[in-house]
Amino acid sequence: MQGLYKGIQKFQKIYFDKERESFARLSRGQSPDVLFFSCLDSRVNPNLLTQSELGELLIVRNVGNIIPPYISSSSHKICTAAAIEFALLILKVRYIIVCGHSDCGSLKALYYDEKEFADMPNLKEWLDIISHVKGRVVRKGNAATSEKRKEMTEKEHIIVQLENLLTYPLVERAIREKRVKLQGWYYEIGTGEVYAYNWSKKMFEKINGSRNKEKELAGPYLREPCLCPL
Repeated sequence: MQGLYKGIQKFQKIYFDKERESFARLSRGQSPDVLFFSCLDSRVNPNLLTQSELGELLIVRNVGNIIPPYISSSSHKICTAAAIEFALLILKVRYIIVCGHSDCGSLKALYYDEKEFADMPNLKEWLDIISHVKGRVVRKGNAATSEKRKEMTEKEHIIVQLENLLTYPLVERAIREKRVKLQGWYYEIGTGEVYAYNWSKKMFEKINGSRNKEKELAGPYLREPCLCPL
């Protein structure tokens, strides 16, 4: 903890003093452009990854960056739905990004035996939301090794969360009206590379700045209406 206390002092004496005008502006409100769904993994830092400033990303973090599907009777969606309402209706964000990552412990846990969850009933219930990701990976095949299966699971999981986002009426309407764009990202911790899902090619491509075509990365939902359950 002493390291954290010293970190606060360093922040106040060095960073805060240097950025005093920025913090004065931020103290009056925020206007982020992006709603960013991320895992709570300690190795994933959205602001560091994107080199964005304070106030630019509205970040939602949970175990496994899971977006529960919109089911009126489910309590699992409340936090996500509240964040979406706040982001789209109050802050008027223009982008929603779902960012998964390599070596995700939550997705490793999908392959645990039932007995391994004996003392983790809440984690088990939470991961049950995405249990069908395993079946999708199996149907796609090509998982010759455990490492390949792990990567396939991590990437398929991102696609599933984008699909779940589209079950939220507010999101579907915003996309249909071209007020919001979606992207799915995969962050490779060991290399620092970030890959975005290309909806046209149905594959993840490395983000190379201006060379990426935003229209392809933002998905087919911008070109035609997506009819989702209300």
